[in-house]
Amino acid sequence: MYRNILVATDGSKLSLKAVTHAIDLAKVLGSRLTGFFASPSYPLPVYADGVVFTPLSRREYAAQCKEEADRILGAVATKAKAAGVEFTAASAISASPWEAILAAARKHKCDAIVMASHGRRGVSALVLGSETNKVLTHSKLPVLVVR
Repeated sequence: MYRNILVATDGSKLSLKAVTHAIDLAKVLGSRLTGFFASPSYPLPVYADGVVFTPLSRREYAAQCKEEADRILGAVATKAKAAGVEFTAASAISASPWEAILAAARKHKCDAIVMASHGRRGVSALVLGSETNKVLTHSKLPVLVVR
């Protein structure tokens, strides 16, 4: 049915639940699994009292993002390997995680996406928006949302 499933994770407890579902689904279907982590865009410099403060260079920021992605996706890789599921890791730095998720799914030729819903309700869901909701709205692929 699905040959390559993308699982988007941010390392949170709920997204690790989605990872478990994705691994189980991939194992049952004999699919490959692509793990994806999106880091936020490079922070803008802070201006105060006529001085520009930049906490990290872009190179340092990219290295820290890669380190975090490797840590989070490394844990997913370990679980996938233990389940006998072929795994590929991917990450990106993006201001719009939902767009990065869809781009990664296209790039890696995935035919389904698994991700967590952070369960926001009421006003917080309206104000904060939801990356999951944006993926659901814009994806042409099936999306499994884990709660």
